[in-house]
Amino acid sequence: MLKKTTMKAAKSRGKAGPPAAGISDNSVRSVAEALNGILADSYALYLKTKNFHWHVAGPHFREYHLMFDAQATQILATTDLIAERVRKIGGTTLRSIGDISRRQRITDNNAENIGAAAMIEELRLDNLKLVETLREAKELADSARDNATSGVIDTWTDEAEERAWFLFETGRVA
Repeated sequence: MLKKTTMKAAKSRGKAGPPAAGISDNSVRSVAEALNGILADSYALYLKTKNFHWHVAGPHFREYHLMFDAQATQILATTDLIAERVRKIGGTTLRSIGDISRRQRITDNNAENIGAAAMIEELRLDNLKLVETLREAKELADSARDNATSGVIDTWTDEAEERAWFLFETGRVA
């Protein structure tokens, strides 16, 4: 059972879920805010990757089409985990496409025509941008003593680094 002060803190934040044990209200807010930014970026990167999956053309069509689809699937799989992590620590998460748009740092690409090499490089850079954001969030989680969030961020960082690596190596041929 949660202590009265912990439940009182959760109510004062207006959150439905209990805060993670031993994490201050300020830390919950800062970690949740960082995770929500990562969630918005993950949705933006997912949609961009699917966009490129749908619109890639050229002699390496099949290879790039399949790689982009696999990467998009991996990115989408993290979104529920990120949102649930926010809820587990007592925060609230994104509520709409507008909320994603306001928070995302990864830019959209609405170009009509973009070559495969440019797609690969843009996705590589976006994944590296996500890695930097994940590292910043890890520092916040570590300073908040939020070990669980810190640990899952390691997994998401490794996945983004792997995607960037695959894109880098693929781009050598593109």
